[in-house]
Amino acid sequence: MSIDTAKGVLGDATIAELEAGLRGSVVRPGDPDYESARAVWNAAHDKHPALVVRCAGTADVIRAVEFARSQDLLVAVRGGAHSIAGFSTCDDGIVIDLSPMKGAIVDPVRRRVVAQAGMTWGDLDHETQAFGLAVTGGLISTTGISGFTLGGGVGWLLRRHGLASDNLTAAEVVTADGRVVRADPHEHSELFWALRGGGGNFGIVTSLEYRLHPVGPQILGGLIVYPLEQARQVVTGWRELIDGAPDELTTVVNLTTAPPLPFLPEEVHGTRVAVVLGMYAGDLAAGERAVTPLRTLGTPIADLMGPMPYTGMQSLVDPLWTAGHHNYFTSAFVEPSDAALDVVLRRHLTTPTPFSELHMHQLGGAFARVPAQATAFSQRDASVLCNVVVRSPEAAGFDAHVGWARETREEIARHGRGTMYVNFTGDGAEDKVRASYPDPVRERLVRVKDAYDPTNLFRLNQNIRPSGSG
Repeated sequence: MSIDTAKGVLGDATIAELEAGLRGSVVRPGDPDYESARAVWNAAHDKHPALVVRCAGTADVIRAVEFARSQDLLVAVRGGAHSIAGFSTCDDGIVIDLSPMKGAIVDPVRRRVVAQAGMTWGDLDHETQAFGLAVTGGLISTTGISGFTLGGGVGWLLRRHGLASDNLTAAEVVTADGRVVRADPHEHSELFWALRGGGGNFGIVTSLEYRLHPVGPQILGGLIVYPLEQARQVVTGWRELIDGAPDELTTVVNLTTAPPLPFLPEEVHGTRVAVVLGMYAGDLAAGERAVTPLRTLGTPIADLMGPMPYTGMQSLVDPLWTAGHHNYFTSAFVEPSDAALDVVLRRHLTTPTPFSELHMHQLGGAFARVPAQATAFSQRDASVLCNVVVRSPEAAGFDAHVGWARETREEIARHGRGTMYVNFTGDGAEDKVRASYPDPVRERLVRVKDAYDPTNLFRLNQNIRPSGSG
């Protein structure tokens, strides 16, 4: 069997040579497991790569990078495969799949963990919570740690301990020329700066070292559901509360449609609701006091706020976010003015599917105290991140749903600085990259790109193009 590529014909002998140099495996079209190997979480992207290289370790990643470069193949890098913009896969190129790489070493004395890039947050939390430790992780436990961290990493510990990327202390990186470098504050320090918010532009991160914090195993968290008719008083009341909230408390308002879950009355199923989610990372008694005002924003339909395992909070919404739906996310950093809230509330009434949502994430705290120039994630002064989510089990009509999300985002963004969160950017277009990075940050990222990937081998991302690319 042979595969047409941009360079010509890639024959069986060439692929066999690649595979002989791996501890992992190669999957190609026609193999029994090709369909499962090419599948990604977001069904909006149905791609057919020429090869999927399942890497068993860093040596396999080096070999795959060298092969891709020698054969002039488009490269997609996959960890948790959650990329909303579809960067975890490609047509006719090579997918370098890190998902088999799931090792972790926890040092509870130094409060550090070194984790391979194929881990999900569920995997990593399992390891670190054995020692009562954690780092800011994803809101869905099946999210991969690497892409999440490289784009910033917004989670329940954001206000107490900052972004996931703020807690990155070092990374092992395979560069475009097949070198392995360690990036930290002392070695390859500019690369280390760029990795904390600049995404996968500069190489393939094969392991990440994080600073850990005492968290759990029990925390105070959960959600409170309010009816649609109380949505305005809920969001305006929430806005007043977040100004004086302690750093231990991180909250989200989710304007959504009530799913058919057993804790909700049947008559509420399928109706629009306002959900307040939150987690207090500290003393449980203090947490009870901190969340009490969230319970009085209106008259709740359901109150599921209380003590639970930290891992329970990390996986709380997993059942609603399984693989196989069509997804599109976009975002805007905003200030929750009356005008901004008016837009969010009005657009909630027109969500195109029962699975579509508008999230308002509370920021501030430790997140805001990191100097803007310290990392490539420089947008530290906004108080709210608004995410616009469209999600559908079917492809039919999805383009129109995406159009709704883009229009909604543009209307909301008028009440901020027009900036967006790189991890919640459903497109790889140039204007989205510019909205994710202020000009001085983007210019510095270009210099790092020039140093580590001057030919733009790693371009399936929110791409920082090298200066020589035109």
